[in-house]
Amino acid sequence: MRCVIARYPFDLTKSEVEEMLKGIRPEQPVTGPCAVISRKLYPVKQVGEVITKQDRRDFTAFEVTRALTRLGFTCHETPPAPPAPAPVAPSADADPADSGPESTSYIGTTLG
Repeated sequence: MRCVIARYPFDLTKSEVEEMLKGIRPEQPVTGPCAVISRKLYPVKQVGEVITKQDRRDFTAFEVTRALTRLGFTCHETPPAPPAPAPVAPSADADPADSGPESTSYIGTTLG
């Protein structure tokens, strides 16, 4: 598919982009526009730099996001929130009297 990034046309396919990014670790932390490529979350500016071989200042994140979306990749304006941890159930051997503000230990503390 023909994509224009930084005023230059590129003929790209989804599999070519995945191949170009194979072995390249996503920069961390991802804070802005990002894309999911091969089950990894990449900043779109990093992807644009790899696929165009141009400096990141030569193109916008929007140009790369538009091209990646047209190729079938999932793009986000900001990184998706990590899944919330599952609630931990209290263990069966926990004593309910050992929880709450009344159970706070003040040993070695001067109150007053």
